[in-house]
Amino acid sequence: MALIRWIIVFLIFALLASLFGFSGAASGFSEIAKVLLFVFVVLLIISLFFGGRSRSGP
Repeated sequence: MALIRWIIVFLIFALLASLFGFSGAASGFSEIAKVLLFVFVVLLIISLFFGGRSRSGP
């Protein structure tokens, strides 16, 4: 469910970026998108390494 929420959030960001695409605000949104992309790629890699471990117990 959390993944769907993030998809909706990024869809809203994309729509806002398209609205401001013909102005100077687009460069700000592109910088934010680059930072978010880097953060989520790092989080994906971390979750692949640590999320796949089997835990002992119930």
